[in-house]
Amino acid sequence: AHWRRKLDLSPVYLSNIENDRRPAPTRAYLERLEQELHLNKAETEQMLDLAAKSQNNRVSADLPDYIMDREIVRAALRTAREADATDQEWQDFIDRINRRMRSSGEDSDTKA
Repeated sequence: AHWRRKLDLSPVYLSNIENDRRPAPTRAYLERLEQELHLNKAETEQMLDLAAKSQNNRVSADLPDYIMDREIVRAALRTAREADATDQEWQDFIDRINRRMRSSGEDSDTKA
């Protein structure tokens, strides 16, 4: 494919990634892939999640800085883990944030 050549991905390397024989490429490379393939926000997030899973379940590349820069986020994640927060509890939290974003005019197309 044209995008594969433009990003200098060999068919063998791509096959190895697809078949879990190699981890996903670096964040910078994934950003180039996102631009070349014109991925939307949901597709980009899915790509980052899958890339993280390929690298021994590390956190998706778009999240570490946000998590590490905010002590309250780390506290919230640890509390949720200790309480074994349900998917519904997380969805309620996401819905509340999305409502705030809509009321303030911010763009939101994220739903877990």
